[in-house]
Amino acid sequence: MTDAAELRSRTRELLAAHPPATTEPLDFLKARFDAGLAWVHYPAGLGGLDVPRSLQAVVDAELTAAGAPDNDPRRIGIGLGMAAPTVLKYGTEEQKRRFLRPLWVGEEVWCQLFSEPGAGSDLAALGTRAVRDGDDWVIDGQKVWTSSAHLARWAILIARTDPGLPKHQGISYFICDMTDPGVEVRPLRQITGEAEFNEVFLTGVRIPDAHRLGEIGEGWKVAQTTLMNERVSIGGMRIPREGGMIGPVARAWRDRPELRTHDLHQRLLTLWVEAEVARLTGERLRQQLVAGQPGPEGSGMKLAFARLNQEISGLEVELLGQDGLLYSDWTMRRPELVDFTGRDAGYRYLRSKGNSIEGGTSEVLLNIVAERVLGLPAEPRNDKDVAWKDLAR
Repeated sequence: MTDAAELRSRTRELLAAHPPATTEPLDFLKARFDAGLAWVHYPAGLGGLDVPRSLQAVVDAELTAAGAPDNDPRRIGIGLGMAAPTVLKYGTEEQKRRFLRPLWVGEEVWCQLFSEPGAGSDLAALGTRAVRDGDDWVIDGQKVWTSSAHLARWAILIARTDPGLPKHQGISYFICDMTDPGVEVRPLRQITGEAEFNEVFLTGVRIPDAHRLGEIGEGWKVAQTTLMNERVSIGGMRIPREGGMIGPVARAWRDRPELRTHDLHQRLLTLWVEAEVARLTGERLRQQLVAGQPGPEGSGMKLAFARLNQEISGLEVELLGQDGLLYSDWTMRRPELVDFTGRDAGYRYLRSKGNSIEGGTSEVLLNIVAERVLGLPAEPRNDKDVAWKDLAR
C-alpha cells in the first residue's frame, strides 16, 4: 500500500531525475505522468498509482515547493474535468492509453459537443444524427455554446443513433476528431465582447466505431458521468480562502476605505460568509469523491457557484461606483481560457451572467437537487415514453 511517505519519495526521485529548472515543461509533465504522479487515484500505467485521491495533495505540495510546471488546468479544464473521467469509466484499454496521457500533459485540448440550438436545458432532445456506415458513424447536426472548440483537437460528442426510441434511449456517445473534414467551428461573440464560445457544424463527419464510448444507445448514461463531473469541476474547484470572485471585492474594500458604506459592509459580510461556506462545502465534496464517482450533490455546488458569482460581481460594481462602470477592452478575440480574477470588475459582472447557464442551467439543476438529493416527487414528463421522432418540435 503506497502511503504519504512513499509518495514523497517517488516525487523527489522524479524531481532529481528531471530537475524543473533544466527540463522542458512538456518533458517534465510526461515524466510525471509516467511515474504515476499525474492523478494518483487513476490506475497504474494511466498516470496514477491506484491510491486514494486525497494523497494527490502530498505530491502537489512537493512539486509546488520545487517550482515544477503544471499542466495549465484552466486551458485544458474540459479534458481534465469531463473527458478524462468519462474515458476512464467507459473507455476501452486502447482508448485510455491513446487519450489520457496527451490530455493530461496538455498536448491535446478537448471540447464538449453536447448542447444544441433546440436542446439546451432539455439536452436529451438533441437532434444531431449518427448513422452507421460499416465501421464508421456519419454525423450531421449542429452544436452550440462550445467552449474551446477553436483550440480543441478532440471533442466528446453525443448524437442520436435511433430516432425510433424515446429521447433518452436513442443516444450514443463518441469521441470526435475536431480536425476531420466536415467539422466547422464558428465564433459566438458574447456580452463581454470576446468569443470564448463557439457553434460547431457537423456535416458528414465520419467517426470510427472504435471512438465510441459505451454501448450503442447508452450514450445518455455515459453523458451523466460527464455532466456530474462537469458540475463538480465548475462548482467545486479547490481555492484558498478569499479565492475566486470574493477576493477582488475584499481587496477593494480594504484598499479603498472611501468607498465604504454601512449597507455595503453588511452585504459584503454576508457574501464573504457564503463564499467561505461554499468553499468548505466544496472541500467536503472532493473528499467524498475519494469513494467513487460524483453524485447529484455537485449540482448543488454549481448552483451556489453561479448565484454567488453573480451577486458578488454585482456588489463589486456597486462598491466601485463610477470605476465599476468602466470596461477595459471590447476587442473581439478568441481566448484560450476564462480568467475571472485577472480582469476588471466590468468583465466579471458581465461574464458571471453566463454562470447560471453553462454546465447546466440553474432551473434544471434545481430540479436535480429536488428530485435526486431531497427525494421530492419528479415533475410530470409526458414525453418519457414517446419516440423521439414523434415529439413535437
